[in-house]
Amino acid sequence: MIITTTNNIEGRKISKYLGIVTGEAILGANIFRDMFAAVRDIVGGRSASYERELGKAREIALDELEDWAEELGANAVIGVDLDYESFGKTNGMMMVSATGTAVILEDNA
Repeated sequence: MIITTTNNIEGRKISKYLGIVTGEAILGANIFRDMFAAVRDIVGGRSASYERELGKAREIALDELEDWAEELGANAVIGVDLDYESFGKTNGMMMVSATGTAVILEDNA
């Protein structure tokens, strides 16, 4: 399955548009990770634990998007957009959503 942020794939013709597909992942933040992230905010630097969690959430969202596209019979998803949000009472939840258009590409013969 080809998954791309572009609206076309160079050298390939789209023979059918199957519709919009999405995938979401929502993860709760851990209190200890939050504590260490707060310290990093004060002293500077990157929060590797948050980066790992966001990476996991992105992979989950893209896997769900791909699964839905496969169910529709697609062999590619174009125009993929990734969105990141935090929410909850103390912004303790993180959400990653992936949205794109499932398509069928003609074979390269």
